[in-house]
Amino acid sequence: MKIRELKGEAITEAVRQLCLQANRTLPADVKAAMDQAIRAEPWPLARQTLGLLEENLGAAAQKELPICQDTGMACVFIELGQDVHVDGDLTAAVDEGVRRGYTEGYLRKSITGDPLQRKNTEDNTPAFLTLHLVPGDRCRITVAPKGAGSENMSRLGMLKPADGVQGVRDFVLETVRLAGSNPCPPIVLGVGVGGSFDHCAALAKRALLRPLDTPNPDPYYAALEKELLQAVNALGIGPQGFGGATTCLGVSIEQAPTHVACLPVAVNISCHVTRRASVVL
Repeated sequence: MKIRELKGEAITEAVRQLCLQANRTLPADVKAAMDQAIRAEPWPLARQTLGLLEENLGAAAQKELPICQDTGMACVFIELGQDVHVDGDLTAAVDEGVRRGYTEGYLRKSITGDPLQRKNTEDNTPAFLTLHLVPGDRCRITVAPKGAGSENMSRLGMLKPADGVQGVRDFVLETVRLAGSNPCPPIVLGVGVGGSFDHCAALAKRALLRPLDTPNPDPYYAALEKELLQAVNALGIGPQGFGGATTCLGVSIEQAPTHVACLPVAVNISCHVTRRASVVL
């Protein structure tokens, strides 16, 4: 079996470019969902608010500026082929890419080196790296910046198995209701169901990487995604909390096996600027 060599500098350069792209350009599926929301929104103030958000996105693209002032934590997801050998330190290569991208792009640097002492690292490192080994000889890198306004509204709950699907529905709706206008709606929801305590939270974050126009491959969960989207929008929170029918642009669920006595559920909230950019090396 032939092992493919991948230089650490190639990873650094890819991450640098993805940091800039993700912070300046809204993914096509999220942009399409915003356009559809403007056409469908019946409430005049909500429609006007969505229009203002759309103007901001257009200005950012034209001037190559960030689409949100909070350029977030650099969440980096790597699917590394088992037949790839990285020449160098992978973590260091990723961090260097974040350092260059955030410095070159004059992106806001928000990472503190310690959660209690609060000293800024001044280059937005370290990245929050999630690594998965997969078959093949390719390396897929996704950068998904995540701001604190939405991250702070996310929740994890350990439900009882007897709570069932209704318990999951109630937890998701309660999470959105408690968040209110804080995460800058319209929002996107990543929902994790199953796994362990920590695995469930990772499922919810990973769910945000799936395009909004790509439903869960399991028809049961695809139907639940639609149902939850309708229920969340029926709350009437609306764009920026001003009321209306567009509280949420999409719901994505990722599920995993779990212990017979567990029913973990996690909701990771992202605002309308759900940012992600990917490349395959």
